[in-house]
Amino acid sequence: MTERATEELKKELLGLALEAARQAGELLRDGRPADLAVAAVKSSPIDVVTEMDLAAEKLITGFLSERRPADGLLGEEGASTEGTTGVRWVIDPLDGTVNYLYGLPSWGVSVAAEYHGETVAGVVEVPMRGETFHAVAGGGAWLGDVRLSCRPAAPLDQALVATGFGYLQARRAHQAQVAARVIPRVRDVRRGGSAAIDLCDVAAGRLDAYYERGLNPWDLAAGDLIAREAGALTGGRPGEPASGELVVAAGPAVFASLQPLLEEAGAWHDGDAG
Repeated sequence: MTERATEELKKELLGLALEAARQAGELLRDGRPADLAVAAVKSSPIDVVTEMDLAAEKLITGFLSERRPADGLLGEEGASTEGTTGVRWVIDPLDGTVNYLYGLPSWGVSVAAEYHGETVAGVVEVPMRGETFHAVAGGGAWLGDVRLSCRPAAPLDQALVATGFGYLQARRAHQAQVAARVIPRVRDVRRGGSAAIDLCDVAAGRLDAYYERGLNPWDLAAGDLIAREAGALTGGRPGEPASGELVVAAGPAVFASLQPLLEEAGAWHDGDAG
């Protein structure tokens, strides 16, 4: 049987995640050059985005390693160390990099803590909204000091559904085909550009559902916990957990209708290229 995290440990991990995400969010918000522009995508200023990703991850891993040096780390920008405590930190220092590059506000910092493979604490900091989403396993989901709850049951045709698209050409083409199957069946579709924020918006009742193929562990670790603690269901293909193959998050009634639709539409593969 998997060893369970104590309430004291979960509280400690949440506190560290909150502080690490806050500091990284401030760095990214205050350190973004004013002249970081779309026109500069193919010239040296694009490196600033890369450097900001790296700087934020370095800040987070340095902060966590100083306070809990024996923990494991997994980060988008290359941090990968094995720990000895059963705790592993899963870090996305800048989720929504393209939004950040373009000056759009939907980007965030995601920090989650696993204990023996179970996510027990998660934080998504959204600096340009001034919002901090957080949760611990069994303790509910919160936006600041306001407890979150996903939207009440609604028919699928009244559901506002978010999704995202990968960067591989074949995958994007198939994802467009899947979206074409989904759009006539729901209220409308949104594409925000940050998986972590979309999952939190499901938790906050701002979206009825979210789905995407091709996410990495750091994209969804914190947001998945926050959504579940707000009462949403999360998963992948029917009977399977959320994974890189497919992530679906929604209130129970919408989930029950959306997941089979996505299965039928082949949202879990890359079409002819899959």
